[in-house]
Amino acid sequence: METKRRSVDRVNPEAELIKEGAEWLRAGELVAFPTETVYGLGANALDASACAKIFAAKGRPQDNPLIVHVSSLAMANSCVNNWTSSAELCVKNFWPGPLTLILPKTSLIPDIVTACLDNVAVRMPSHPVALRLIEEAGVPIAAPSANLSGKPSPTRGGHVWRDMKGKIPLILDAGACEVGLESTVLDVSGEVPTILRPGGITREQLEAVLGDVYTDSCSENQAPRAPGMKYRHYAPQGELILVSGHRERVVQRMVQEIIRGHSRFKKVGVLCTLESASYLHDRHPDLLFVLGSKDQPSEVARNIFEGLRLCDERKMDLILVEGIEEGGLGSAVMNRLEKAAGKRTQHI
Repeated sequence: METKRRSVDRVNPEAELIKEGAEWLRAGELVAFPTETVYGLGANALDASACAKIFAAKGRPQDNPLIVHVSSLAMANSCVNNWTSSAELCVKNFWPGPLTLILPKTSLIPDIVTACLDNVAVRMPSHPVALRLIEEAGVPIAAPSANLSGKPSPTRGGHVWRDMKGKIPLILDAGACEVGLESTVLDVSGEVPTILRPGGITREQLEAVLGDVYTDSCSENQAPRAPGMKYRHYAPQGELILVSGHRERVVQRMVQEIIRGHSRFKKVGVLCTLESASYLHDRHPDLLFVLGSKDQPSEVARNIFEGLRLCDERKMDLILVEGIEEGGLGSAVMNRLEKAAGKRTQHI
């Protein structure tokens, strides 16, 4: 399949490009498009056959649900069977934006979208291109991240091009995503709102509006209740070691790992904070990528996937990543890094 990559203005998207994307979606094909979080791989959420193409293109397990993106409350109402008071508060305070809500689905939503669960994940993105595309298509769009399953999420059109070229007809490229991490997934179907995946809206922001908010995870024996809960995600090709804790001890450990890696003739990539960069640079890693200041987790969040993908492009054998402090957006950052590292996490 020929894949076209169209540059689109992120603020005032060209009408002809939006129309082209909408036509592909209505025809049952896939379109990659930007959101404020990461790039999405979209299909008509009401068309089971179209949604099946998402799983095929990504190599995604079919028990991993999809997020349905909407452009209006009327469209959301066509997907959701019952709005709880918590959901209504979230819509009022956080939509459009990087918050996905888990609620009972209507019969319009095919089982393939929800992995046969009774609830649907739905959100209204704030990116102008995404909103215009959904509106023009006239249907909700099911869209996970537009990457090969398990690999770092795409935050630029070029990332999507490398993963999806030849698999989909169209990529709408509007440059870098603003948030750089996927949306927060919040289950508001029950009595107490529960975070199933941390993301662009923090627990602290949610609690300021909703009161008590729980967090949940998924064991290996459970089907995931929401995207990103169970499987290893965001992993580069090289071996990744995440090191967190007291900064001086973290730097010392990373220096040791650089030396050990080079002694085994491995190419070593380092992703670190601005505060640690000069110390690690002196140890001559094969790649040094500065994520941002440890005091600016939003900056780190924007750069995580860019750094991991750069390590793949430069064919790093060993990737050392400096963790940041939990809390706020830092919790979402560490969630992604821990999933990328698997069991290779050191807290010192």
